[in-house]
Amino acid sequence: MKILVLNCGSSSVKYKLIDTADNSVLAEGGVEKIGLNDGFLKYKKNDGSKAVIELGLVDHNGAVQAILNLLTDPAEGCIKSYDEIDAVGHRVVHGAEKFSESVLINDEVKDMIKQCYDIAPLHNPANMTGIDAITTLMPGKPQVAVFDTAFHQTMPAKSFLYALPYKYYEEDGVRRYGFHGTSHRYVSQRVCEFLGVDSKDQKIITCHVGNGGSITAVDGGKSVDTSMGLTPTEGLMMGTRVGDVDPGALVYLMLKHNLSATDLQKIINKESGMAGVTGISSDMREIEAAVNAGDERAILGLAMYEQRILKYIGAYAAEMGGVDIIVFTGGVGENQTSLREAVCEPLKFMGVEIDKELNSGIRGKEAVVSTAASKVKVVVIPTDEELMIARDTEAIVSKK
Repeated sequence: MKILVLNCGSSSVKYKLIDTADNSVLAEGGVEKIGLNDGFLKYKKNDGSKAVIELGLVDHNGAVQAILNLLTDPAEGCIKSYDEIDAVGHRVVHGAEKFSESVLINDEVKDMIKQCYDIAPLHNPANMTGIDAITTLMPGKPQVAVFDTAFHQTMPAKSFLYALPYKYYEEDGVRRYGFHGTSHRYVSQRVCEFLGVDSKDQKIITCHVGNGGSITAVDGGKSVDTSMGLTPTEGLMMGTRVGDVDPGALVYLMLKHNLSATDLQKIINKESGMAGVTGISSDMREIEAAVNAGDERAILGLAMYEQRILKYIGAYAAEMGGVDIIVFTGGVGENQTSLREAVCEPLKFMGVEIDKELNSGIRGKEAVVSTAASKVKVVVIPTDEELMIARDTEAIVSKK
């Protein structure tokens, strides 16, 4: 099947057209700056080079239309008509407790996605725009929703409940949901294929580390705990998100500075993390350059960033009663060799031995970076959420 995978954000639409017969990527790219006068579509050409098409002011409908026009373009496209697209798979961030697996989209599913707007106001409405655009532009085309939260629905109550009055869980659904589930599911499955082991026998800690980041404990192929919570702000220190913080500190700041809930939401989502601590950037490449130049706040920020990853790995190893495999993925996890080394070095007491020389040469490709003597395998697995979405979409549409 040829599956179009869409990932719609508030001002962007990323896409991949995947042929599931051989998992090949036929086309990929994305529209950025939706709603602004300088909107554009960037994409990878057939020869592997990159190109940009200026679009100007477009909404999500216009963005998806531009993508479909490009896919069917006689010169730059890879298909002759929309009919060659068998189905469309959508990344949907929040499914709450309503969805524990990917589903075929119908009116009931759309309503349930909308019911999650209040707990995912930055993501679910944007995801719905892509669904609505395909409904308008390709009426009758099968669409599948793949939820970031679904993989984590196997967590036990002791892991997902907060120690708040129980009524807030019963009445408002306040609990840990976790995110990056499609990525954690993909890499935890793929690492077992790569190593030739059965996932049912493995205790795995998957570290999805990028501008956003989360860590998941996967025991026997199932998520049993994860670092993100009700929203994607909990857990690790991220590019601009705060991660774990004393809620009393937030109340203190609100009262002292007369901050509104909207003010606080902006601070914890957009002004914190590496950008907030260093005052430099949320981009780890810029932070690393500043560290090499001796910038004290950059050095502090990176140490904090690494410490949070280390702490969660240690906690999840204890929770599962051990760990067999540690996986690094995401933009930082796949490419920042110094971070992998810094995180793994203190784990020697657990039998983790990273091969420093081998690790230093691994960027963005599958590889074992631990020594042969290491009791725990440390592996780099580039994530492929789009392939996971395409596989789910094919499986569900095939059952129709």
